[in-house]
Amino acid sequence: MNEAGYSVFWSVIAALFIYAGSMQIVMVSLLTAGAPVLAVAVMTFFINARHIFYGVGFIDRFRKMGWKYPYMVLTLTDETYSVLCSVDYEVGLDREKTDFFIALIDHCYWMLGCFLGGCMGQFLPWNTAGIEFSATAFFLVVVINQWQQYPSKIPFFTGIISSVIFYCLLGADNFLIPSLSVSLIVLLVLRDRVALRMEGA
Repeated sequence: MNEAGYSVFWSVIAALFIYAGSMQIVMVSLLTAGAPVLAVAVMTFFINARHIFYGVGFIDRFRKMGWKYPYMVLTLTDETYSVLCSVDYEVGLDREKTDFFIALIDHCYWMLGCFLGGCMGQFLPWNTAGIEFSATAFFLVVVINQWQQYPSKIPFFTGIISSVIFYCLLGADNFLIPSLSVSLIVLLVLRDRVALRMEGA
């Protein structure tokens, strides 16, 4: 943002309303190129489409939270999803309040990070070569955590098989959305079996 001529204020505003790291990065080049709003909206949808699949499993859980529901939808990022899937609630703890504060604190951390990054970007030179591997490492940690924590391996194998098939058919740039779509359909069909395995049946 700093290199594109935008102040720290705009970095924080982007973190507040966009709250999607990949899209915030792409947004900078779209802004500097003067891209139309429709193009930005379409690009945003495809870049963040995976969040739709994350959210399917949380619809009922979030809907019970009343006025917090829209905010929980906005803040369901990769990191928040991972925490909400693995959180171990203590007995007597208000789960809805806990979920809300997990999402809120994640969001605040993100805005703080964008603020500090915007400030530091004005004074310090950065070589970001290789930083893209951090996203790959994060997803590997999420996959390993899911494998270890949940008794049903159906979601894992569904995701792996559909990803490999569409990667071979469509290539690295186009496989994600079709593989997520097929995985969702398969898991919806097999949801009762997955639920039984999760309960240890």
